[in-house]
Amino acid sequence: MSKNEYPESPKVGVGAIVFRDGNVLLVRRGQEPSKGLWSIPGGKVELGESLQRAVEREIFEETGIIIHANEPIYTFDLVEHDDAGRVKYHYVIVDLIADYIEGEIQAGDDAIDARWVSPREIEKLKMSQRTVELLKRHFSFGL
Repeated sequence: MSKNEYPESPKVGVGAIVFRDGNVLLVRRGQEPSKGLWSIPGGKVELGESLQRAVEREIFEETGIIIHANEPIYTFDLVEHDDAGRVKYHYVIVDLIADYIEGEIQAGDDAIDARWVSPREIEKLKMSQRTVELLKRHFSFGL
């Protein structure tokens, strides 16, 4: 059992929506929740960190990309229950729009793959409905 499973209270997570040359930065998750799915890159906020600093750190750790985080644009709950009905994961996720600064993608941390994804490729990737909704609603990104 990981330290993120069966929490006593919700954890705060952040994600960054980053575009470059008409493509969006996505990662393929290597850990639960959502293991194996493509998603907006991000991670957990550490004690004392601002949302912007947390997402800048997490994006660098997961992708090797340096970004400048702006304001939050999308917030949602990610709650998963086990077969007995207990809460296995509970995150409050805040996604921020961010500007690409520099760097070449290298998947790291808990991402098993990371890349710039074009609007044509997006429909071929397995991703959560939340990610699809975010890209569709806020960016009309190839969906």
